[in-house]
Amino acid sequence: MRLVFAGTPEFAVPSLLAADVASEVVAVYTQPDRPAGRGRMLTPSPVKQAALTRGIAVRQPARLKGREVLDALRALEPDLMIVVAYGLLLPQAVLDIPRFGCWNVHASLLPRWRGAAPIQRAIQAGDSETGVCLMQMEKGLDTGPVLLRQTLPIESDDTGGRLHDRLAALGAQVLADGLGLLRAGIRPVAQPQPHEGVTYAHKLDKAEARLDWAGPARALADTVRAFDPWPVAEAEVAGERLRIHAAQALPLAHGAAPGTVVFAGPQGIDIACGDGALRLLRVQRAGGKVIAAADYLNARRDLRGAASG
Repeated sequence: MRLVFAGTPEFAVPSLLAADVASEVVAVYTQPDRPAGRGRMLTPSPVKQAALTRGIAVRQPARLKGREVLDALRALEPDLMIVVAYGLLLPQAVLDIPRFGCWNVHASLLPRWRGAAPIQRAIQAGDSETGVCLMQMEKGLDTGPVLLRQTLPIESDDTGGRLHDRLAALGAQVLADGLGLLRAGIRPVAQPQPHEGVTYAHKLDKAEARLDWAGPARALADTVRAFDPWPVAEAEVAGERLRIHAAQALPLAHGAAPGTVVFAGPQGIDIACGDGALRLLRVQRAGGKVIAAADYLNARRDLRGAASG
């Protein structure tokens, strides 16, 4: 089969490698190079870097529209287009070009968590499981019928970064399974998504990273996990703004006002919440490195042994 692959971030790289092993990837589409780092140098996407390493032609149109772009895609004569976190909408004219249409690898159990940030939203919501769906694309946002799916438990210590890596590997496996069936002449049966249970995983915003101590500790702990490594949760702690990289919810009846430090010691820093307390385990001061909360207390001896209520 002649495959065209469209993807941009690191999440899509394992799927690109799986596709290139299973069949001939005749071209890779990825977003244009973006400024990155302190020097704001134009940087190729992870998918572009992987494609060039494997000698695959790369195309980077700003939009998948216009006669020239569409004619160039048609000239590739693709049997199938695989889309993984590409970041650009595919108009119907593009969906109609490949012989078998377009497949999408999506990191959730559709119809739950359609949209841009399904991995982080699943953790933030306290979900116990997630997974990957291989979907036949249509014009709507992640509304197409599901061809294959695999579930994955969300572990209590999963962060956004760790779950991302696990789902990226699972996505490559599911894609390889689907391509194997297609190569054998078996088209996976497309199952329409149910109308019930639709939720949307809206794009992450740095403004969401600010923790509200009036919320329940369990929800705040889930947000800390979900937002690691980006955008990283932050909060006011005893008069100082800290970024919080790891925390644990405690079922503590404290009687203190939300945001109060109720204990600080080698185990961590316990902050009163609307329900329970949040134990800070790893924090980061402005301009500093990520350190254990116990090490932070070396610079904040005024907090050691703090107790209230």
